[in-house]
Amino acid sequence: MLNFEKQYNLFKNNDVAVSGIKPLQDIFIDKKTIKEWQEKITNHQSPIFKYGYQDVNQSSLFDTSLEELNESFNPINLTPLPLSFWRWPKAMHEGAAIYFVMDNIIDSDENIILYIGETISAEKRWKGAHDCKNYLSIYSDSLQKANIIPRLNIRFWLDVPIKTKERRKLEQKLIQAWLPPFNKETREKWATPFTSQRN
Repeated sequence: MLNFEKQYNLFKNNDVAVSGIKPLQDIFIDKKTIKEWQEKITNHQSPIFKYGYQDVNQSSLFDTSLEELNESFNPINLTPLPLSFWRWPKAMHEGAAIYFVMDNIIDSDENIILYIGETISAEKRWKGAHDCKNYLSIYSDSLQKANIIPRLNIRFWLDVPIKTKERRKLEQKLIQAWLPPFNKETREKWATPFTSQRN
């Protein structure tokens, strides 16, 4: 239960106490609310997917040159894998990586980045406990109950610094550009609704 309560913090609002949350199966968010939430994220991220960082005035978010980010990089060009990739007998990716957990919105065919993370070991990072796994479970469950099909995938960028400090610096720049809603740095921005339903 402690693990679920830890995950709940991502979605809570000030008028809902953790002790008063409903079981996951009782949570329902209507389709309109979900679509509006997804649209807000799409409105921010879509120009970055289309034009890159330079043409969407992202430079003010960074304290160093955008050249370090590789402006031509676009996570949509990375190979999408199912979230269960770690169960495969052979690792698809190994070593240092920055990874992007994404959903493809069916009716608009837009992609949204839900989470950006970094790891020294791409083949192992997703196997154990991970905050984002619980967020995605709640997100998927909420969408399915609203008759929306989630199309979640994970993509690994392997052309990243081996040194952890440099890789984390790059991860933070990507988070500040894309503002993925499941990263702790950007939670307040999107008012994620998935477990903050009132009784």
